[in-house]
Amino acid sequence: MKPSIIYLGADHAGFELKEKIENWLLNNGYCVEDLSPTLTKGDDYPKIGFHLAKIVSKEPTSRGILICGSGVGVTIAANRVNGARAFTAHSVPEATRAREHNNANIISLSGWNMSAKKATTLLQIFFNTPFSKVSRHARRVKQLH
Repeated sequence: MKPSIIYLGADHAGFELKEKIENWLLNNGYCVEDLSPTLTKGDDYPKIGFHLAKIVSKEPTSRGILICGSGVGVTIAANRVNGARAFTAHSVPEATRAREHNNANIISLSGWNMSAKKATTLLQIFFNTPFSKVSRHARRVKQLH
């Protein structure tokens, strides 16, 4: 199921990759809201992660994309928000399982180490993989709230 809206957020280290991803999303018909539209040197990734996670956690049909240098800092920040289920993506199997097993609603990427091509491959998995219908996965996700 295509997300109703995709929220984008990036710090200075993820800004360049975010811009490429945003163009790809728009060219592929996604509805996008960029929460960090301008490059701000020395900005703080926790603020960006919290802000995006608060929005996504309140909109069940939306998804979020966060990008910082490693992808880890924004993931940590986002996961402090109740209802946010963020993961740092490195591979197709990770992205698949994050959706199937954890019903992840936010994907985090590394602005330092990820190409736009690999990012868009992971995003396609993230957008198109449904949450599992296996009851143990729903039970476990419920325990996160």
